[in-house]
Amino acid sequence: MFRTLKERSILPGFGLSMGFVLLYLGLIVLFPLTGIVLKTFELTWGEFWQIFTNPRVLAAFKVSFMTSLIAAFVNACFGLLVAWVLVRYRFVGKRWIDGLIDLPFALPTAVAGISLTAIYSQNGFIGGILQSFGIKGAYSQLGITIALIFIGLPFVVRTVQPVLQELEREVEEASAILGARRWGTFRSVIFPEIMPSLLTGFALAFARGIGEYGSVVFISGNMPMKTEVVPLLIMTKLEQYDYAGATAIAFVLLLVSFFLLFIINYFQWRISKRVSAM
Repeated sequence: MFRTLKERSILPGFGLSMGFVLLYLGLIVLFPLTGIVLKTFELTWGEFWQIFTNPRVLAAFKVSFMTSLIAAFVNACFGLLVAWVLVRYRFVGKRWIDGLIDLPFALPTAVAGISLTAIYSQNGFIGGILQSFGIKGAYSQLGITIALIFIGLPFVVRTVQPVLQELEREVEEASAILGARRWGTFRSVIFPEIMPSLLTGFALAFARGIGEYGSVVFISGNMPMKTEVVPLLIMTKLEQYDYAGATAIAFVLLLVSFFLLFIINYFQWRISKRVSAM
């Protein structure tokens, strides 16, 4: 009688693996978010609306969204340029510059905030130059935007860079042979290919900017109605033991995050669909 020995896989089976995945996501992600939702639902619609329509809350949302949107747009433009240079050109120190792109990922946000504040304050090197032109760097919305540009640039570069590397040079050469100029080739051939990844990087930078706290809290000055951002307002309400107000504001940010996550996944799906069709 022969026994068929079944080879054991090094990795666990689907059932056990899926169980660990669901347990991990439940404990780390879903349960805390569910707590925010349940805490918010303890409020009546009138109480929630009163908290959300408070002038200080609306001003904080305006500052966060406006500065994050501007920073994401700047990062989309210059991030594309940086990715293009890193992919298409060879020069001395290219690896060093490529490594510096990831510095905002590794650098603690508090360190980034202190460093940017020291540089862009009135007594700082760049801040002193801006002050001579009547422009206030630190402790203004400009300073917040600069901090968000700093922490958001890697999202655009690292999203666009792999797509540029996969583009075939033969298509560009064919476009040039057919008489298209450089701008026409970029607009008709290159840009349609990188646009989904560019929009994904834009959405990631925008989402990170809305929720950024550490690098902004130092350079913003934290002036209510002027330079106060939403994450700082949540921390302020928690320090005042206003848990209802903090969770209501956090719930709105959670809805915004889910919306941005939907957009990001949609563009990633479009990219994967286009790649699979090639």
